[in-house]
Amino acid sequence: MIRTLRSSLFYVGFTAWTLIWAIFALPVALLPLSARVWNSRLWARTGVGWLHWSCGLRYRISGLENIPATPCVVVANHQSALETLLLWCIFPRLSYVLKQELLRIPIIGWGLRLSWPIGIDRDAGKRALVQVIEEGKLRLAAGFNVVIFPEGTRHPCGAVGPFSSTAAGLAIRAHAPLLPIAVNTGCFWPRADWRKRPGVVELRIGPVLAAEGKAAVLNQQAQNWITAAVEEMGTESHPKAP
Repeated sequence: MIRTLRSSLFYVGFTAWTLIWAIFALPVALLPLSARVWNSRLWARTGVGWLHWSCGLRYRISGLENIPATPCVVVANHQSALETLLLWCIFPRLSYVLKQELLRIPIIGWGLRLSWPIGIDRDAGKRALVQVIEEGKLRLAAGFNVVIFPEGTRHPCGAVGPFSSTAAGLAIRAHAPLLPIAVNTGCFWPRADWRKRPGVVELRIGPVLAAEGKAAVLNQQAQNWITAAVEEMGTESHPKAP
């Protein structure tokens, strides 16, 4: 019952915050890119703070020293919508590779557009890959970290799906570092349950991978590290220490 009440409180407050934010975000869309990105980050970080207050859900980050000084391609496992908010607590400039349908969602989609994302048609096959590489190079050159969830869909707590090599391909073509990140957000923001669990979400930032060699090999290195990290975290509501 407590989880239900606290989760309901989160959604009421988060929805109200999003609506208020959207009103002020409309004129921001006319401002320079730096202002639009700051606005997106404000929305996400406020949402994370409200989640902590309403549901008792905190986060812990390890491996911050692994983040390169130059823009990189971030490759992370995908368990819930929570990591899309939490990554804004790490990086000041992000460009997500996401389904173009998300950009059509009222209010949320408008907000997503502010942060200069790469919206793709997942059924486009090779054309989508070319788009990610071409647009990803532009984002990296402008100082943005490009975030790709290579599983393509969310997986439950403790599980990691097969990876596409899109992130590795972009890193190699753009000569940018590949940074693996493992999360266990699905243990607290379950895919099949709208209620949130209190506890400490863990984000582990792995060692940066040099963008060289074949994309398939680089992709496998990232997948191996993320899979091992997720397995080490376990499926408990209080994750193990690294």
